[in-house]
Amino acid sequence: MSLRPDAAGWSFWPAPAKLNLFLHITGRRPDGYHVLQTVFRLLDWGDRIGLRVREDGQVHREGPSVPGVAEADDLVVRAALALKSAANCAKGVDIRVEKRIPAGGGFGGGSSDAATVLVALNALWGTGLDEDALATLGLALGADVPVFVRGRSAWAEGVGEELLPIRLPQAWYVLADPGVHVPTAELFRSPDLTRDAAPVKIADFASGTVLGNAFEPVLRRREPAIEVAFQALSGIGRARLTGSGSGCFVEFATRAAAEQALAKLPKELRAWVAAGVDHSPLLDALETTGIV
Repeated sequence: MSLRPDAAGWSFWPAPAKLNLFLHITGRRPDGYHVLQTVFRLLDWGDRIGLRVREDGQVHREGPSVPGVAEADDLVVRAALALKSAANCAKGVDIRVEKRIPAGGGFGGGSSDAATVLVALNALWGTGLDEDALATLGLALGADVPVFVRGRSAWAEGVGEELLPIRLPQAWYVLADPGVHVPTAELFRSPDLTRDAAPVKIADFASGTVLGNAFEPVLRRREPAIEVAFQALSGIGRARLTGSGSGCFVEFATRAAAEQALAKLPKELRAWVAAGVDHSPLLDALETTGIV
C-alpha cells in the first residue's frame, strides 16, 4: 500500500470491507426509514483507492468504480465534492478505484470507498475536518459510510449511524459471493421482511444468543444462488448473511480453521478468507503517514 505520493502523484489507500454479524429491523421512522440494530465488523480485506491531488480544483474519476454508474453519481466523486464544498477547498483530485469487494454483496464496498475518499482527502488536502464532521458528510452519502469514517467495529442503531465502538474476539471468516445483486430498496418493500423484531442489548449479542439477519429468509427464498451458497457454507459451520446483499460468511476462531474449511467448499463457489479487525486499516494507514 503506497501512501506517500509516487512519481506520478498517486497515493493509495485501503477501503476495508465489513460484515454485519447480525441485523434486526426493529421499526420504522415517520419518514419511512427503517430502524435497525446490528454489529459492524471491519475486515482486513477490501478495495484500494488511488488519489492524485490536482491544483485546478477539478474532481475526476478514472474509470467507473461500479460498471454502469455515471461519474456524477459515483459515491467516490460525490464524497470528494462534498468535502470540497464543506471545507471550501480550492484543490481537486483524480480518483482511481481498484475493486475487490463485489458490488451488491453487503460487504459495504461503495460506502467504504466513499469513506476512504473523505478521510484520505481530508488529510491530503489539509482541510482539517474532525471525525464528527466527516461522519456527518458521510451519512448524507449513505447510512453505512459513518462506520467506515470512524474506522472501528461497532454496535449500531438508528439507520446504522448511531455507533458505539466495541471490541470483538479475534476471528477469521470464510466469505462467499453468490454473485447476486438485489436492490436494497426492493428488499425493504418485501411483504416477507420482519420489521418488528424486539430490541436487544449488547449483552445479548455478547452471549451468542443474538444472530440472524432480517434479510436472510427473504433472499434465500427469492434467489436460488444464495440458497445454494448457504447450503454449501452450512457444511463447514453456521452460515450467515451480511447486510442486505448476497454475501455470506462463516466465522472461525483461527486462520488455520478458516483455511481448512475453505478448502472443503465447492470450487465453483467464489469464496475466500479474511480476518476481522477492530481498528480500520484506513486509520492505520493515516497513522503510518504522519500527515494527520
